[in-house]
Amino acid sequence: MLKPEIKKLVDAGKMLPLMEAFYTIQGEGYHKGAAAYFIRIGGCDVGCHWCDVKESWDATLHPPTAIENIANQASAYSDTIVVTGGEPLMWDMQPLTSLLKDKKLKTHIETSGAYMLSGDWDWICLSPKKRKLPLGAIYSKADELKVIVYNKSDFEFAEAQAENVSRDCILYLQPEWSASQKMIPLIVDYVMKHPKWKISLQTHKYLNIP
Repeated sequence: MLKPEIKKLVDAGKMLPLMEAFYTIQGEGYHKGAAAYFIRIGGCDVGCHWCDVKESWDATLHPPTAIENIANQASAYSDTIVVTGGEPLMWDMQPLTSLLKDKKLKTHIETSGAYMLSGDWDWICLSPKKRKLPLGAIYSKADELKVIVYNKSDFEFAEAQAENVSRDCILYLQPEWSASQKMIPLIVDYVMKHPKWKISLQTHKYLNIP
């Protein structure tokens, strides 16, 4: 259990359960190949069985960290900051993004959209999940829609999700890593027949980097 004074700061977004932070190459989506500093926030109740960071699910395993420390560390590495999880929108992101913006940094988020959008973002990657669908307001603000394809039914799910985003939102289908050999040929065929979609790959795994 958190001390009451710490819990109050966490609830206000002044401290966050930081799992890890690292400087690397963005491996997925529109900004793949670009250097970025990643801030991974603990806590997620979406529960994807194929999640490759299940250790992020339990927020209590990750120490509440002052956002000033998080922002100061980030500013030493890159001008592009990617906040991911876990599910970062379980927490109030406005205080952290305000600090990052004060430092003239670009703010990106990767989210399932299952919680209310908070924070000031330059780029929103919405990656919806069947188990807990996005809240309606985030669809119109998403810059890219990234749907993970684990089986054939995910194509139908992707199309249903694409109906909710803006016309300017970039649409991606990304094979789930453990099923990629099976699903990549199907995704290639699908994109060729439905060219509004693009393919996203987890290139950081092919490059063997975080």
